[in-house]
Amino acid sequence: MTDAPQSEIEIILIRRWASYVSLPLFLLASDGAVLYYNDAAGALLGRSYDRSGPLTADELADVFATSTEGGAPLPAEQLPAVRALRSRQPVTGRIRFRALDGVQHWIEICAMPVTGLGDRFLGVLVAFWLAEPA
Repeated sequence: MTDAPQSEIEIILIRRWASYVSLPLFLLASDGAVLYYNDAAGALLGRSYDRSGPLTADELADVFATSTEGGAPLPAEQLPAVRALRSRQPVTGRIRFRALDGVQHWIEICAMPVTGLGDRFLGVLVAFWLAEPA
């Protein structure tokens, strides 16, 4: 995993804040690298952040075997996190994924762009929570 650049104080502060939040959150850099996810996200994803290897937004669909409500595979470019990263607009969605521990989950997702001082695009903050199966 990529560490937050020391020059991006906003990323450092969001990462610190996310570590105290009980809602599953993960943070993507502007280049799509997963910078961090909190313990609540680790519980759903099946592995803690500290035990994870490097991961990018484009790899999320394959790693977590994401699918639509109808069961069709969901490619990376259709994931809310990737769409928010590319459009720099908030994106919501509902997907199914297989966690790293093999458990299937339905989740609702809200992916929000993060903009720093001087209108610098820093990445995307993604919140997600368990949803009822379709």
